[in-house]
Amino acid sequence: MHIIPIASGKGGVGKSLIAANLSIALGQAGKKVCLADLDLGGSNLHMILGTPSPRHGIGTFLSTPNSSFEDIITVTDYKNLSFIPGDAEIPGIANLPSGQKNKIVRKLQTLEADYLILDLGAGTNFNILDFFLTSNKGIIITTPTPTATVNAYLFLKNIAFRLISLTAKKDSKASAFLDRLRKDGAALQRVYIPKLLEHIKSADPDTYTLYLQRASRFHPRLILNMLENPDDTDKANKLRRSCQQYLDVDMEHLGIIYRDDIQDTALRSRLPIILYKPQSVLAQAIYRITDKIIQSENSEDEDMDVLVDLDESYQTAESEASVDFAAKLDYLEDLLQTGALTMGDLIETVKNQQLEINHLKKENQFLKAKLLKYLT
Repeated sequence: MHIIPIASGKGGVGKSLIAANLSIALGQAGKKVCLADLDLGGSNLHMILGTPSPRHGIGTFLSTPNSSFEDIITVTDYKNLSFIPGDAEIPGIANLPSGQKNKIVRKLQTLEADYLILDLGAGTNFNILDFFLTSNKGIIITTPTPTATVNAYLFLKNIAFRLISLTAKKDSKASAFLDRLRKDGAALQRVYIPKLLEHIKSADPDTYTLYLQRASRFHPRLILNMLENPDDTDKANKLRRSCQQYLDVDMEHLGIIYRDDIQDTALRSRLPIILYKPQSVLAQAIYRITDKIIQSENSEDEDMDVLVDLDESYQTAESEASVDFAAKLDYLEDLLQTGALTMGDLIETVKNQQLEINHLKKENQFLKAKLLKYLT
């Protein structure tokens, strides 16, 4: 079974939409899929799937003695897809004790499926990080906005630190050093992962060697969502360079998805986008990402081959952005010619996008000012 955790540094980047549609696309490709809603503080994945509000979920399983995990697995109307709901209505369900978290992980790992998709909550609490680390090939969803890319970087920084912490044995010198670091909030905020690893290498070579073994197998993947134009792909390259330089982490680029208001229409219709309009640019991007995941499922590349493939994945994403942008423009032109979209509608859309761009510019200036203040 291939476990694919899907996470994001912040909410509102389309994580759940991608998780749901990706699961359906894998099922359509003949793969047996189980989709689990592990956004336990805000479980609403059933709405994107268009299924009725669940009566039982993970919270029910954890809070009901002698309950069966199999009882909360729902067979959906979609080909080869089963669903495990969360339980946002149960107070405190997002803050699982480690025992309950491990109980869920063990149950999930016993499922019979080709793919297990985990839709995780946004943020960096330990439960989300540990769910993400159940696989070496988790997916990070982000958008081109400055806040989203910064939060994606911070998520991966927390993942790297968590991986180091889990590698260090309880009574080791590395563990003692990490404990002292956690007590100093300011130092922890400024921690530079390569420098931290140098210290661990000197003080605790065994932990350092074990970490290198685990980190060498860790290859997170990126999806850049809600693009407006092909130039947005540069945000993914900048994020990758930051992760390489400051975290010793590299990512594969799984692909890009353009912003499309049709997803809101599909949601109101309680239909996943790949069923509501399978020929749309957005749906085709989902299918393209699905194909990449299936093609890579049996790959056992050597480290050098992985590096070559990673570089190629970013080049491919740039090409896809140009092709999809042209397709999007062609689609708008068709709507204008058929009268489905009036010139007034198009002007209004451009105005709204310009307002959003101006807002993002102000947000970017604010972040730059904060960064300069921090550096000085």
